[in-house]
Amino acid sequence: MTPFSWKPYSTESILLVDDTAKNFDGVKSVLKHQGYKVTVANSHCEVLIKIAESPPDLVLLDTFMPNKTGHEITRQIKQNSDLPFIPVLLITNCDESNLIQGLQAGADEFLIAPVEINELLTRVRSLLRLKHSIYQREAIARQRREDFVINLTHDLRTPLTSAIQMLNLIQTGSFGQQLSQIQEYLQQIAENNQTLLDMVENMLEVYQYEAGSKYLEFFAVDLWELSQKVVEELQPLALVKNLNLTTKLNNTYPSAVKVWGDRIELHRLLVNLVGNAIRFTDVGSVEIRLCSTVQGVKIEVEDTGIGISETEQLLLFERFRQGKHQRQGNGLGLYLSRQIVEAHQGNISVSSTLGKGTIFTVHLPNTTKSD
Repeated sequence: MTPFSWKPYSTESILLVDDTAKNFDGVKSVLKHQGYKVTVANSHCEVLIKIAESPPDLVLLDTFMPNKTGHEITRQIKQNSDLPFIPVLLITNCDESNLIQGLQAGADEFLIAPVEINELLTRVRSLLRLKHSIYQREAIARQRREDFVINLTHDLRTPLTSAIQMLNLIQTGSFGQQLSQIQEYLQQIAENNQTLLDMVENMLEVYQYEAGSKYLEFFAVDLWELSQKVVEELQPLALVKNLNLTTKLNNTYPSAVKVWGDRIELHRLLVNLVGNAIRFTDVGSVEIRLCSTVQGVKIEVEDTGIGISETEQLLLFERFRQGKHQRQGNGLGLYLSRQIVEAHQGNISVSSTLGKGTIFTVHLPNTTKSD
């Protein structure tokens, strides 16, 4: 079942706007004959009242009305953020300035007077299809957000519940004086809390990128030094699983893998990719490889993990996408990684074979301070 419903085109509503109702008698008759629900407004105030009471699926209006022109009415409709998307079809003359004013006001389509019926119906159907398409996309986006919130709530609940239960056991003396066991459980609590913190930070970062409020500070970044730092930071996670975590230069030298970028965000990128590789690798290794290219620098993060199916690879960097595996993840880390790479004018891709491993490849341009 689809996550949205939509009424058939034949029952959609159209608001006709003209100061002289008889001017639209023929148009009204044709539209009603096609099965559309048609209402008429004869003044600026009446238009706004009817739209507020029951937003139509399309507004068809003449560009000239007393006191308020069709352009001004169009502008008020389009600037009202409380209204859903309502396509506006203007009937105008061939005057170029009139057409330009209509475009500036936000009109979606035009008809040149006198109106030809077949052209009218074509324009109406086209705009209603557009509204239908926008409604579908918005409904799907809402469904994805709802699914994400449900999954995220589950992801947050698990480490929180675990930490609370462990603390309760410690407080009630369930472990007696066994200090080593208490320390082990305290370590698990710390790890759960770190997981929660990482999830919250990813959510905040994603929000800032999407809201356009993320400020990046660009300096020369030594990726060789940065990759070594990431390996040092994540080495404890790899050691727990007996994984070999390394970084190396491929046929190049350290100074050749410097880029102009935001060090904090590039560090976040590497931590996301390497941490993800460790999470989904049980045996073998995780390796960061750096090399210079004609266009800039290539970063590869390769693991010998469980791999990713071809179907999942197609959607891996989209927001709210989670794999069908049973391992921990909230679908934000790789989406955020893509945001970071694109903010640096680069690109990111993945290649993987189920049961053999995965390679994430990042290309960053050879930018300088003068770019």
